[in-house]
Amino acid sequence: MDKQDRYVVGITGASGAIYGVRLVQALLEAGHFVHLLISDAGWRVLKEELDWEVTKRQVAIEQAFGEQAPNIQYHPIQDIGASIASGSFRVKGMIIMPCSMGTLSAIAQGASDNLMARAADVMMKEDRPLIIVPRETPLHAIHLENMLKLSRMGVRIIPAMPAFYYRPQTLDDIINFLVGKVLDSMRIEHQLFTRWGETIE
Repeated sequence: MDKQDRYVVGITGASGAIYGVRLVQALLEAGHFVHLLISDAGWRVLKEELDWEVTKRQVAIEQAFGEQAPNIQYHPIQDIGASIASGSFRVKGMIIMPCSMGTLSAIAQGASDNLMARAADVMMKEDRPLIIVPRETPLHAIHLENMLKLSRMGVRIIPAMPAFYYRPQTLDDIINFLVGKVLDSMRIEHQLFTRWGETIE
């Protein structure tokens, strides 16, 4: 697969792990290769929200993504020597979905003490697309200040906020809308939701 088709996806301990899982599925279906990062808290949320068996992490990924799993490279969060920790390793962008406030803070402060924060730091220093999907409510001033700081550095902030103009009928519709907005921001074609002005079936 062409090296320009590689994306990094991070899943953290914020509620909404299904967003990250669906994003990985959409990228794989579009023919891209995914470098997957899951924080320790992210694994806990996958267990609590999606019933993933997390004691054997590689097996859990293979079970979740089936025949597409060979197009995923999973990196343990503490592997700071991984390929994606270096700016010389080319990827088209990184999405952290969902992003906890702890991870958001670490990135905003440049605290690259694990692979998630380091990979995000690489995106910024190499001027590559970085999208953060924060999932927290309510937000206090520190959360907002960290988002503003990153936004001023060119990071795209896409909060996990559903829309209803396309008349979603299922929870999947709502999940797909947010994943679609992320793909739009990465300029990746998809058919995950009905756009404004298009016919609603």
